[in-house]
Amino acid sequence: MPDKATIERARKDRREGKSPSTQAGEFVRAEIEKIRRGEHGARSPEQAIAIGLSEARRAGVPLKPPRKGKTTARTRRSAKYAYEAGQHKRRTRRRPKVARAVKRALKREPRGTVSRSELSRHARRAASRRSAAARSAAARKASRTKTRGGRSAAAKKAARTRRRRSR
Repeated sequence: MPDKATIERARKDRREGKSPSTQAGEFVRAEIEKIRRGEHGARSPEQAIAIGLSEARRAGVPLKPPRKGKTTARTRRSAKYAYEAGQHKRRTRRRPKVARAVKRALKREPRGTVSRSELSRHARRAASRRSAAARSAAARKASRTKTRGGRSAAAKKAARTRRRRSR
């Protein structure tokens, strides 16, 4: 359950016209702080982010569930339920036994997963995945618009650029 201050910060973001992902960021931040304080743990930075996003959806942030192909069907279904609960399209049933089980499981998880170094490692991994996707998209476009020699020259230039930037 998110605290009132977090909900209020998200509402303020909404009033200022900020995007749903920015509003949800408040919940993710609160979740990371909870783990750092030692209230519970998380297995990975991704899990901490997922918990924050779920809380945001349940609190009414209009953050749509991920599209097909982005995540597993199970994750999408969970996000859809949380979104519908937050938009008052679904009645939520309290399940004390499940809530207790989740709380106990989270308490057993490590706390170091949201340290500065872990979060920075997570951000670097995410950035490298994005840049790889962008590179392959650029390569596909180049294959349609360039000749064989042009593609070869572009590839050599790209390799030189990557080498120069990695030093």
